[in-house]
Amino acid sequence: MNDNSLAHAPVFVVGAGIMGAGIAQVAAQAGHAVRLFDLRPGAAEAAKGQLADTLAGLVAKGKLNADAAQQTLARITPADAMAQADGCGLVVEAIVEQLQAKRALFAELESIVGPGCVLATNTSSISVTAIAAGLQHPGRVVGMHFFNPVPLMKLVEVVSGLQTDPAVAAAIFGLSQAWGKVPVHAKSTPGFIVNRIARPYYAEALALLQEQAATPAVLDACLRGAGFRMGPCELMDLIGHDTNFAVTKSVYEANFQDKRYVPSGVQAEMVAGGLLGRKSSQGFYRYLGGKPEGGALPVAVTEAPATAREVSVHGTGPIADFLEQAATAALAAQGWGPARHHDSGWTGLQIDGARLMLSDGRTATELAAATGCRDIAVFDRPVALTADKPPSPGTALAYAAAAGCSEAFATQAAAWLAALGFAPLPLADAPGLVVARTVAMLVNEAADAVQQGVCSEADADAAMTLGVNYPAGPFDFLRRWSAREVTALLDTLDAHYRGERYRVSPLLRRRAC
Repeated sequence: MNDNSLAHAPVFVVGAGIMGAGIAQVAAQAGHAVRLFDLRPGAAEAAKGQLADTLAGLVAKGKLNADAAQQTLARITPADAMAQADGCGLVVEAIVEQLQAKRALFAELESIVGPGCVLATNTSSISVTAIAAGLQHPGRVVGMHFFNPVPLMKLVEVVSGLQTDPAVAAAIFGLSQAWGKVPVHAKSTPGFIVNRIARPYYAEALALLQEQAATPAVLDACLRGAGFRMGPCELMDLIGHDTNFAVTKSVYEANFQDKRYVPSGVQAEMVAGGLLGRKSSQGFYRYLGGKPEGGALPVAVTEAPATAREVSVHGTGPIADFLEQAATAALAAQGWGPARHHDSGWTGLQIDGARLMLSDGRTATELAAATGCRDIAVFDRPVALTADKPPSPGTALAYAAAAGCSEAFATQAAAWLAALGFAPLPLADAPGLVVARTVAMLVNEAADAVQQGVCSEADADAAMTLGVNYPAGPFDFLRRWSAREVTALLDTLDAHYRGERYRVSPLLRRRAC
């Protein structure tokens, strides 16, 4: 088999649900004859009818040529029997996520299709090795994991099991490109790339909720402020807590109860109570008429910082450079600017002896004890900030004051963050706050995936930006930060929580040396 062997092959799609119909559309638009089959009587015909409406809508909006729409629809034939897979060069299954059902399907197909037919599974979490087990030709079984909605989402995870023929994986990779997708290679391990690396995005929010550090609205605002399209709580509501919880349990169990992936009691309770998110009209938020309610944020700080006798900026790098520029602008009305100290060992502002410090993972209370400075507040990491791109005005940013901090400085810390251009959101004094610990854990999980040969660094970045619309890939985040700082933050979290959850990836540890 070569990379172009599937270029014009007829495609048999099993499962006429949202994913199967989307796969059929993409294959037909690429010029393939497609046979769409579903065990439910009339399902394939209904799916083609819905696709006709979708294509007509695209034509009406000027996004698709009328002839192209007609030709796409003409290439799709509803099949009424599995036997019609005979003569196809590729079968893509998009049926229920159950191992035995997929095994039985492929076993039946082996008696129908020719020996050169590729059997692809759209599974999002089941082992491709396990699906292929017991087949006469396991080497032709490969994962072809699309993302919903299939016509719009660019990513395809090409997943190889232990017996997948490399030529088969290469052919599916090339076919995905021909279909206008961006494929990435993945080894068949729990969660593949996206569902594995994404676990901390939900898990850190759930952990902070469990310790009552913030509300869902605050957590969501902070991560949207970091450039993520949706916050973790609103995203879990959209996915459905039952689905999200099931994937987490699957990854946890497939990794032999590794504590890094332990499911959340908060989410388990929501699932038990039927609070599934948008689909049940109640999750972290209430949904009336499709719009979320119950997401009020704390009142924004509007007061200006009090007049200070001395202000200095500490640290090196783009964050410290931004702080110097913003503090200079904030002090311009007083006719003077901040001093700059590059070798202090910390990043932030010193204001008349009090400190507003960039989080290094330690709580503000721990930093106050370590420095002997009572008036300390920490602020979250503005990961969207780069040397040539300051944060947008009003970007949400979490902060927390030390337990012994004076009320006056806690107020001033918020006022200074507002003066620097942020929308400060108070958080309980939790280690790593919100964005810093979440991004560090995403980086760590990606580093472990690369360490274990699941994917390459480039594929990890592509998968997370294209599959779940992250503002940057995990290794992009690492390049903006540093392995030493990420490792130090994770070690701090590990020491604070005394568990295995925050253990540092060996790959990341080596890079920090």
